[in-house]
Amino acid sequence: MPKIFDVHAHYRGGFGGRPGMPPSEPQESPQERMDYHALKLREAGVAKACILARGGVGISYEGAIKTMEPHLDLVVPVAHLDPEPSSMTPERLAELHSMGYRGIKINNTARDYDDPAYFPVYERAEELGMPILFHMGVTGGGLDYARTHPRRDPVAAEMYQRTVERLNNPPPPGQAQAGPFGGRRNMSANRMRPFHLDTLSTNFPRLKLIGAHLGGTGSYDEAASVARWRHFVYFDLSGGEIIERHAYERGYIGREIGVEKLVWGSDCSPDEVSTHVKRLEVIFDLLNLKPDERERIWYRNAAEVYGFEEPELAAP
Repeated sequence: MPKIFDVHAHYRGGFGGRPGMPPSEPQESPQERMDYHALKLREAGVAKACILARGGVGISYEGAIKTMEPHLDLVVPVAHLDPEPSSMTPERLAELHSMGYRGIKINNTARDYDDPAYFPVYERAEELGMPILFHMGVTGGGLDYARTHPRRDPVAAEMYQRTVERLNNPPPPGQAQAGPFGGRRNMSANRMRPFHLDTLSTNFPRLKLIGAHLGGTGSYDEAASVARWRHFVYFDLSGGEIIERHAYERGYIGREIGVEKLVWGSDCSPDEVSTHVKRLEVIFDLLNLKPDERERIWYRNAAEVYGFEEPELAAP
């Protein structure tokens, strides 16, 4: 099994039972869910995993990191946050760092990622040595119309009906919509593009930046362009079967994007991690990647980003 560094594992400790648990089963505690996630990561060969905890959604930052403490040989705590000045300040970020959080995850912002309003948070992250993982492209979730449709899939039909029901019966003003597509949300893929990382890398040249999902479907060339010329910009291969297939078929692994600029993230339920690992191993076989090239993508690049390994440099 390869030694793996997972840069994109969402915290699932504060949201009730595990995915797939029958409704009649007792709800697990946040600690039990964290323990199970750690178990499945280890079984898949993951040696280090960035667990992305969004404080205040199901559990606080303080509560989330407490559940991670038994697994700190595996877990790298990452604070999933909103960089809006009303939501996050440099001082609060420093508190999270003191608490044990070693990186940041950002997505679905109200402004472009490179809006100057967010610069104070980025500046403090650079000072603290906290890498930032940015979601890139369209936000997934709910029905995947590339794979299914309510007219031919009963499960998809049920999901569609639930969405329509939420739209027809919105909650009172001020209450959040249930689920990712329960109603209007101020979100746009145009605010989450790889070219925004170019701006950030030039303004914060020591800040380590990771763009998720190879830059997002439809933005691979932007990602390749930024990775080509910016020292500390990387892209992860999370996002599932379609993005993995595109990365292979369109030559983005080791050709359009050098192997030193790619990292891996699961971005899936704990029970699916091993499947994602095995599928990417097949892709690496098809590409005839050398052992050191595989090791770069699976572990070494991310380990250097997070400071677990010193950067390797060619001898004169």
